Amino acid sequence: MCRKLRSLFRLHFLIFTGIILGVHLVFGAASVQSSWLQKGFDLLKSPAGTTAKQALTSDEVRAGLKEALKVGSENVVSQLGQTDGFNLDPAIHIPLPQQFDTVRSMLAKVGMSSMLDDLELKLNRAAEVATPKAKEFFFQAISEMTFEDVMNIYNGPEDAATRYFQDKMTPALAREMEPVVEQSLSQVGAVQTYDKIMGEYRTIPFVPDVKADLTTHVVEKGMAGIFHYMAVEEAAIRQNPAKRTTELLQRVFGAQ
Repeated sequence: MCRKLRSLFRLHFLIFTGIILGVHLVFGAASVQSSWLQKGFDLLKSPAGTTAKQALTSDEVRAGLKEALKVGSENVVSQLGQTDGFNLDPAIHIPLPQQFDTVRSMLAKVGMSSMLDDLELKLNRAAEVATPKAKEFFFQAISEMTFEDVMNIYNGPEDAATRYFQDKMTPALAREMEPVVEQSLSQVGAVQTYDKIMGEYRTIPFVPDVKADLTTHVVEKGMAGIFHYMAVEEAAIRQNPAKRTTELLQRVFGAQ
């Protein structure tokens, strides 16, 4: 009888142990599974997971970059295309062509150097008048960018887009800007002032001949000023979240 009780007890013990082990294995496995699932959810909630979950498409990168360049060019045009946008900005103020150093020194001797100050002001006024005309040409250049161009700019340095414009678009933009600047020089009276200055200069005996292409000078300096501030705007949009004025810009440049 005692032997039977011991056997029965051993059997119950083994069954109970098996049940405990089974429960441990089942719930232990569930716990491990739960841990991995939780890690997955945590990963999706993490910044890296969010980036993966909301990975940018090539179309979004392309659209975002083009939008950024449009925003930048509009800001530049607004800033430079107003009165004193060039004239009072030491970073981009347009000086007289170097050839006029001789003219200034000669006219200063007869008390007429102030005419050159007036001409210099009008060169800057011509650039200010012409700057808004440039926006459509930048927009056209932006619209013609290839996907390779876009990705090179997106992954490039802070002034990659500005360099692209300078390398690829300067000749075409200069040709388009030239008639606008030429007309602007006439509208602000720069041409008339130039003719008057040179007339006075030539009345001085034995002075060397001086010639200057005001249109080319203003186009080159004006575009240099535009590119200068395009680079500033481009860097700001990449670095400063406050400059990302649309949701698309925030997504594209926030992902860099």
